[in-house]
Amino acid sequence: MDENVLKRNELLAKKVIKGLESRNMKGVYAAGKEEAVVKALEIIKENDVVTMGGCMSAHEIGLIKALEEGNYNYINRDKEEDKRAAMLKAYDSDVFISSANAITQDGVIVNIDGNSNRVSAICQGPKKVLLIVGMNKVCDDVDGAMKRARNVAAPINAQRFDIKTPCKETGSCMNCKSPDTICCQFLITRFSRHEGRINVIIVNDDLGF
Repeated sequence: MDENVLKRNELLAKKVIKGLESRNMKGVYAAGKEEAVVKALEIIKENDVVTMGGCMSAHEIGLIKALEEGNYNYINRDKEEDKRAAMLKAYDSDVFISSANAITQDGVIVNIDGNSNRVSAICQGPKKVLLIVGMNKVCDDVDGAMKRARNVAAPINAQRFDIKTPCKETGSCMNCKSPDTICCQFLITRFSRHEGRINVIIVNDDLGF
C-alpha cells in the first residue's frame, strides 16, 4: 500500500477511535490483517465461548481460522444441527464477533439486519462485542453511513445470498418490502452504557461489504 494512503488511513482511524472512546466504546487500529488477528486475540481469552453473527471480515483477516485451531470454545452455527439453538447461545457468550455495515468518523456504528440475530446481540446479551471493520466502511456521518449500508452492503449481500430483492437487480436500495428483504432492522449504535463491552478493530484494508 502507498505510504501516503497508509498514513492517511492511520490518521483517520485515530479520529474514529477518539469518537468511539467518547461514546464509551473501545477502538484500536491494526495496520494489516495479521495485526488485526493479534489484537483480536488480546480481547478474546482462551476458553472463552465465542459466537459470530455472520462476518466476512473475520474470515478475511484469518480470525475464524485462529479460533478454530486455538483453545477457544468457538460455536460455528453453520456446523450445528440446530442453528436456532446455536444462535441463541450468542446471547450468553463471552465474545460475539461481527462487523459494521458502516462507521462514522466520530464513532457511530450502523448495521442493517434481516433476521435480527446480529443486531440484537450487539445491543444486549454477550459480555463483549468485537467488531472487525475495514477502512472501506468509514463514512463522514450517519447519513452517509446509512446510504452505504443500504446501497453498498445490502445489494452485495443480496447477491451473495441469492435472494429475490429489487436491489439485487438494480444494485441500489429501492426501499422495498420484499418478503426476502434483508433490511428489516436498522441499528445505530451511538453510545454504550457498559464501558468496554463494544470493541472495534479498525483494519487498514478493505474488508467485507
